[in-house]
Amino acid sequence: MHMTVRVAVSGASGYAGGEVLRLLAAHPGVEIGAVTAHSSAGDRLGAHQPHLRSLADRVIEETSAATLAGHDVVVLALPHGASGAVAAQLGEDVLVLDCGADHRLGDPAAWAAYYGGTHAGTWPYGLPELMLDGGGTQRDLLAGVRRVAVPGCNVTAVTLGIQPGVAAGVIEPADLVAVLSVGYSGAGRVAKQHLLASEGLGSAVPYAVGGTHRHIPEVLQNLAAVGADGASLSLTPVLVPMSRGILATTTARLVPGTDPAAVREAWRSAYADEPFVHLLPEGQWPTTAATVGANTALVQVAVDERAGRVVAVSALDNLVKGTAGAAVQSMNLALGLPETTGLPTEGVAP
Repeated sequence: MHMTVRVAVSGASGYAGGEVLRLLAAHPGVEIGAVTAHSSAGDRLGAHQPHLRSLADRVIEETSAATLAGHDVVVLALPHGASGAVAAQLGEDVLVLDCGADHRLGDPAAWAAYYGGTHAGTWPYGLPELMLDGGGTQRDLLAGVRRVAVPGCNVTAVTLGIQPGVAAGVIEPADLVAVLSVGYSGAGRVAKQHLLASEGLGSAVPYAVGGTHRHIPEVLQNLAAVGADGASLSLTPVLVPMSRGILATTTARLVPGTDPAAVREAWRSAYADEPFVHLLPEGQWPTTAATVGANTALVQVAVDERAGRVVAVSALDNLVKGTAGAAVQSMNLALGLPETTGLPTEGVAP
């Protein structure tokens, strides 16, 4: 039975909102309704998203409950801390997908420690491939929901990279170290000195060093989903001069006596039937370039026997699988549509 849903996108002039619109424009089951924002309200969308030719003449409306009313689905691509108030004004019959962090964490204390302010509440988590303790994945919990918290992009890269080993018990979760190379679009569409091309080109710059990155509690929450309540994580992101992409290298201590073949089997079995997460052939390593524009995450794993550690490398497009693609994938599941509808797996190269 053919289904068409009317979708509004708030935060349409930003990078995440623009990517959501790009995917929805090619989705056979979607009619794009209101496109809204704050400071750019009244402008034509093409002034901010000139690549979206089919939507260029749309006028950006002010974000309000009245503007968003009457839609089947509302996507909130708003700054952290802004989604809760908007979502609270929308009916329970509307599917709301929050691309911000407001509803991801289950622990209000973790929210206060890393974000500050009042926790807006916890929504069903929009990472369908997330493995769950006792079997199954998060996709099993998304059917029919009306609220979805879309994961953080760095969180998705690290979680998909290392969670199979934690779930299979082949690595020790108490000493995880992740270093991520992150494209500048991950910082959002804001005018700051360190985000200027003259500052970033030819330079790699670490940020949120020393356990301060806001995505840390979210990764730990995901690892706890497979029983790793005592996990610890040192996460260091590095801005590198590319527009899109995350390359996450996560290492962990190998459980003593574990056969390296069992390590690879843990990742192979976890992703054997996943449409968007692919374990590459041995010896082939993920690159961000291979994921540009696609809702794919490419993963590779190796055992460093001398160091007694497992090395997992994952690559994804932070704007697609890291944000907008996860929103659309979760929307499909919530609405009972085929999960892959409207989502590309072919990248753009060179």
